[in-house]
Amino acid sequence: MKYETWPRLLVVDVEGNGATPPDVVEVAALPLRNGAPDTSTAGAWLVRPPVPVTPFASRVHKLTHDDLKSCPPWEAVREDVRTMLNGAWICAHNASVDYRVLTRHLPGWEPTGVIDTLRLARATYKAAPKHNLDALIQHAGLDLSQAPAHRHRATFDAYATALLLLHLAQHYATWEALVHAAVPPGLPGALEPEQEPTLW
Repeated sequence: MKYETWPRLLVVDVEGNGATPPDVVEVAALPLRNGAPDTSTAGAWLVRPPVPVTPFASRVHKLTHDDLKSCPPWEAVREDVRTMLNGAWICAHNASVDYRVLTRHLPGWEPTGVIDTLRLARATYKAAPKHNLDALIQHAGLDLSQAPAHRHRATFDAYATALLLLHLAQHYATWEALVHAAVPPGLPGALEPEQEPTLW
């Protein structure tokens, strides 16, 4: 895989407050450059949600209402997030979830394309018993010693997903082949199916 052929790509992760639909409490956006995560230009935002974090959500990402009460509301960081994401492909694990949350919080924004490492892993490791992020971290032997924060925080999960994407990409010769395996149908970046020739 020649990484120089890749478009601008940000690995993203969004953590929510447990509401339905969820309000954002943390967003991370990690650029990939030359086949490696570029933590020096990554973006990360903690957000005070309008509705307190549920106990279940706090047990997952360890962020509580008290942790977030001095953080800015979404309206204060929205345009910074939009500016970073504009014009880029995004990648996430089970990406349709992050895509839905981001498009709901960023009206009018649309990524150039959406890479889903869950879909890609299922295509690449068909025999693996599980394809959740924890199982794939172990299966691929990813070194997360340099990952920020901890599992289920946006910065950690974006870093882990970035390493997973780079690991999976080694199984594909071209960006187009990767896209074919990794973009969920109906999401931006999906390749158009070849049309059958007709008389007209």
